Amino acid sequence: MHFVHELLPQRVRFATGDAAGGVKAEVELLGAQRVMVIAAHAGEAVDQIASGLPTALRFDEVVMHVPVEVAERARAAALAHQADAVVSVGGGSATGLAKAVALTTGLPTVAVPTTYAGSEATAVWGLTEAGRKTTGVDPRVLPRAIVYDATLLRTLSAAMSVSSGLNALAHCVDSLWAPRADPINAVYATEGARALNEGLPRVARDPGDLAGIENALYGAYLAATAFASAGSGLHHKICHVLGGKYNLPHAQTHATVLPYVLALNAPSAPQAEARLANAFGTATALEGLQHLRQTLGAPRALRDYGMQWSDIPAAVEEITAVVPPSNPEPVTAVDIAALLYAAWAGRRPDDPDLVRAGGR
Repeated sequence: MHFVHELLPQRVRFATGDAAGGVKAEVELLGAQRVMVIAAHAGEAVDQIASGLPTALRFDEVVMHVPVEVAERARAAALAHQADAVVSVGGGSATGLAKAVALTTGLPTVAVPTTYAGSEATAVWGLTEAGRKTTGVDPRVLPRAIVYDATLLRTLSAAMSVSSGLNALAHCVDSLWAPRADPINAVYATEGARALNEGLPRVARDPGDLAGIENALYGAYLAATAFASAGSGLHHKICHVLGGKYNLPHAQTHATVLPYVLALNAPSAPQAEARLANAFGTATALEGLQHLRQTLGAPRALRDYGMQWSDIPAAVEEITAVVPPSNPEPVTAVDIAALLYAAWAGRRPDDPDLVRAGGR
C-alpha cells in the first residue's frame, strides 16, 4: 500500500435534544466572549442556542452558494462587532457563510447542522461571483467543533431530507474515486452509505423519526469525513459548475446528477462498485442507488430546478476543463454532454447510450 491519509482536527459532539448545551460547552472551550451567530431564520432552537452564549450579533443574510457580496457584508459585521467566534445554525449555506468569515478573519467556528449537507466536516470553502463558483481548501475554515442534534432536523421537510441525504450519499460515492481516494476513505464512505441507506427511508416515511435522523446524520458525517480527505471527484465538479453558473439548488442538483455519474464510472471502478453494492445490499451499486431513490421519491430531472436545454453546451465546456485526472473512466466533452442531456430530461441512467456516449 502507498497512500497518505490526513485526519482533520475537529471535535464532534452528538447531542440529541441538547444543541444549546452542546454549543455552550464548545464555545466555553474556545474561550469566546463575543459570538457571531449565523442563521437564516429566527426560531425557538436558534433563540435557545443564542441565549446561552455571549452573543454579540446575529446575522441572517444566508444565501445559497455564498455570493461574494454577502460574504463581505458578513465579514464586515463580524469585525464591526469585534466577534471572537462564529456559531452557524443551519444547512450548507449557513455553514458556508461561516467559513467565508473564517477564511479572512481566522475566527474559530462551531457548526450546528440542520440538514445532511456535510460541509461542517470539511475544510472546503466556496464563493460565487458573476455566475462562477470558486472553491478551495484552507484549514482556517474547518469548524473547530460540530454539534449534531437530531431534534433540529425533525421540521425538515421529507423532500428536503431526501435531497440533502442524497447529497451526503454523493460524498460517499465521489470519495471512492476522487484524487486522494484511499482505503481509509473507503471505509468511511461505505459505512456512511450503509447508514444513509438505512436512515433515509425512515426519515422519508416520517420526518420526525429521531432514530432515522440520527442514523442519517451519522452517515452524513462519515460521508463528509471521507470527502474531506479524498477531495472532489467528477460528480462534485459537475455540480459545482451547475450550481454556480445557473444558481441551481445545491442538494437537488447533487441528488439528480448522482446516478448518471455512478453509471458512467462504476464499470471502470470494480472495487468501488462492489463496496457500494455491499453497502446497499444489492447485486450492483446502481441497482442499490436506484432502489433507494425510488423508495425516497428522489429528484429526477435538472429541468425541474430551472436549468434550460440551451444552458448545457456552456456547462459542458466548463466541466470538461475540470474533470479530475483520477476519474476511473476517461471522460470527453461528448460524454459530459450525454450525461447532462440525460440528467436534464430525467432519462434512465442505465440507458446503454448514456453509459458511454455514442454507444462506445
